Amino acid sequence: MAGEQREVGKHQFIPEDYFREWSREEIFTGDRPLELDVGCGDGGFLIDMAAHFPERNFLGLERLLGRVRKVCRQSNKRGFDHVKVLRLESAYALEYGLPAEAFSRVHLLFPDPWPKKKHHGRRIAQPATMPHFARVLAPGGEFIFKTDHPEYFEVGTEAIRDSGLFEELDWPDDAFYYAQTDFERQWLSQGKSIYRSRFVKVS
Repeated sequence: MAGEQREVGKHQFIPEDYFREWSREEIFTGDRPLELDVGCGDGGFLIDMAAHFPERNFLGLERLLGRVRKVCRQSNKRGFDHVKVLRLESAYALEYGLPAEAFSRVHLLFPDPWPKKKHHGRRIAQPATMPHFARVLAPGGEFIFKTDHPEYFEVGTEAIRDSGLFEELDWPDDAFYYAQTDFERQWLSQGKSIYRSRFVKVS
């Protein structure tokens, strides 16, 4: 059991100091492209992407311990050395902890839409957070946003556009392989529409 815990533990990134910005090398050594999955949940998307792109490194960001442990177990089971997960609030990690200009891609997939108007300030995709997403992206890095909530998609995408920090890109269906999240498969099976946008950080 202790050996299994150590193996699972190697997939969790635990900063030595939560009150400073971490270096990229603290998360992964080497110069592989590094991608960030904000709110990775149970890790279905993260593990699928890691399986298709072994030449890249992936960091999942997730607050709930049970989900973090599940991602770690799946990574260990698959023998991945290029997947880690950080248990922390997304907003704090983006603004303060994650290394600046370290990520070639940031995935923001099906975040909580907080549909009640009085809760809109809790949304992760809003004007105030755009500089934080831009901070962690390398120049020319991609910012991808998906949701099943049409109103959130409209205001979230507008916030990205209006920030002046990103330029919108086309996203043809056959542009590149892009895994589905567990939520996405669930919504599609129920006949719901999925809304998506793709941006590049302005250098």
